[in-house]
Amino acid sequence: MRVKHVLCIATNTAVIGPFERTTGFFFPEIAHPFEVLEEAGIAVEFASPLGGIVPDDGYDPKDHAQKTFRDSAAYRRLQRSRKLSEVDVLDYDAIFFPGGLGPMEDISKDRYVKQAVLRAWNGGKIVSAVCHGPVAFLGVRLDDGTPFVKGHKLTSFSKAEEDGYAARDVSFDLEGVLREAGADFSCVDPWKPYHVVDGRLITGQNPASGTAVGKAIVEALANVD
Repeated sequence: MRVKHVLCIATNTAVIGPFERTTGFFFPEIAHPFEVLEEAGIAVEFASPLGGIVPDDGYDPKDHAQKTFRDSAAYRRLQRSRKLSEVDVLDYDAIFFPGGLGPMEDISKDRYVKQAVLRAWNGGKIVSAVCHGPVAFLGVRLDDGTPFVKGHKLTSFSKAEEDGYAARDVSFDLEGVLREAGADFSCVDPWKPYHVVDGRLITGQNPASGTAVGKAIVEALANVD
């Protein structure tokens, strides 16, 4: 059986909003899925819009998975991430967008992110994201002009969560914009684990959902030749 490969596409944004809030990717949203993928023997590589250093937020050294990832060669590779425009997502079996507030700034509008989502989807790959990660799907349109998210069952960081966390720092409500684009959006109470699998589209609501998203990716990849 060949080794499966996942491309994790992370943010380069370190500061966001009118109050210059320090941000990046939210640490457990890579560390927890990575732990699951690594245990399953799945290789993970890293890219970002600009390549190079990927800032992080929310690191908890008391969390074994986070500390293990921080001390790993994988984390060092993450900090030398490949420039997304130089990567072909068809070389991977799945793509994954972690959250944090950073993606609301660059992942939300980077044209190579949009191209990567569409190329992966049209290529029969698994497309996945957690928390603010589904912001990658905004602006993506299928070949017939239909918004990528229209009719898809998915979740993301909810309005209720954002209102209590970073509403003053972000320029739009992710849940609201996904709904406006036609997504079949669902969520649970703030900070509770929740994920949605809609065929090849896998999404998680918040940091607590990273492990479940990782397991869903593993299960989906088990069905990939």
